[in-house]
Amino acid sequence: MRPIIPDYLAEVLGDVEPDTSGEPAGYIPELATADTKYLGAAFAMLDGEVYGAGDIDIEFTIQSISKPFVYALALSDRGFDSVVAKVGVEPSGEAFNEISLESGTGRPLNPMINAGAITVHSLAGAEDLDPAGRVERVLRGLSAFAGRRLKMDEAVYASEIEHAHRNLAIAHMLRSHDILTGDARTVVDGYTRQCSVLVTARDLAMMAATLANRGMNPLSGEQVVPEAVVRQVLSVMFSCGMYDAAGDWGTQVGIPAKSGVAGGLIGALPGQVGIATFSPRLDVHGNSVRGVSLFERFSSDMGLHVMEVPPAALAVLRSNHVVGSGPNALRVLELQGGIGFAGAERVVKEAVDNPPSEVKVALDLTRVYSIDDVARRMLLEIARRLTLSGHDVYLVDPESIMKDPDPGDGGRVTVVDSVDQAAIPMGAVQ
Repeated sequence: MRPIIPDYLAEVLGDVEPDTSGEPAGYIPELATADTKYLGAAFAMLDGEVYGAGDIDIEFTIQSISKPFVYALALSDRGFDSVVAKVGVEPSGEAFNEISLESGTGRPLNPMINAGAITVHSLAGAEDLDPAGRVERVLRGLSAFAGRRLKMDEAVYASEIEHAHRNLAIAHMLRSHDILTGDARTVVDGYTRQCSVLVTARDLAMMAATLANRGMNPLSGEQVVPEAVVRQVLSVMFSCGMYDAAGDWGTQVGIPAKSGVAGGLIGALPGQVGIATFSPRLDVHGNSVRGVSLFERFSSDMGLHVMEVPPAALAVLRSNHVVGSGPNALRVLELQGGIGFAGAERVVKEAVDNPPSEVKVALDLTRVYSIDDVARRMLLEIARRLTLSGHDVYLVDPESIMKDPDPGDGGRVTVVDSVDQAAIPMGAVQ
């Protein structure tokens, strides 16, 4: 059977292909001559599978799509406090290349506009790195997100650095406020090299999937950046990634995203998928015209908006029943599905409203496929309190869904593979 997703992508590409509005980035000569016929879209799943249609293996420069990834590297390398002291996280409501800084501090408003991205470049890697070492750190980091070694387009770099007057003006302003502490020209040179890294839509989808996968590259298995860094980056992407179109994007598409003036556009949907499109014609905001249309279709067709309220799932508590009788009776709370805070609260409520009279109690996770950290802690607290109330508590967990099943002070839980094991009469040989 033919895969379904590539056929869907090809259909949607066909729908947007007739739109010839917009123009390539004219202020960079090497980008102004881009072939405007290119059009591609790719989905990278969290198991490493990539689905695509159109021109997903054509190389182009990453440009501003590098910003969230280098922000992630800087947060990992220098820590949150050091980076936030230099770059804020507030939406600017302005174009990507505005010469604007926070009143009083001189901080750029966020890392997605050029002022913030130039500053972030200076924070990637160790503090004592020389400029060449910092560029190499950035290149290695972007390559780790992509899952393959990337390279730079020297012709695009030369074209951009020759016309980098506005970025140089921004950098000198940053230097005057001591946001930049190194030579302004050197930092802009490094940032321009960062923007000149060559990628494909396939690469970008995998990079976005790495963010969607809590910082772990689905292909290599490398933990590129910590989970806490990913949450920060995705939050800033959602509110700032599309510049002065961020509000429209957030309401209509609702996927943390970042665009680049070479025509690339990415979206990272946490826990689900990384998406990338490529089409060089840009709108007035500097975003790919057909890329935006594609994302609007993806969000609408597949319900990908992060604020989309899912339909009510089956109750987490599948059943509350007793196995056996007499002193060997076992109270079984059978759980199912993916358990988060609300689901765990339902189990807590059941244990409080209907306290078990049986000595033996089992939490059966056989039908559970995921438990987030807060739910794990809540379920283990149930086990701890049941132990303190005189119960023998069993955790039926054949797939080891529950990480570190230690209920803590005074608690005790016996992990078994089946309800039958928990139901063995006390004192019997196991």
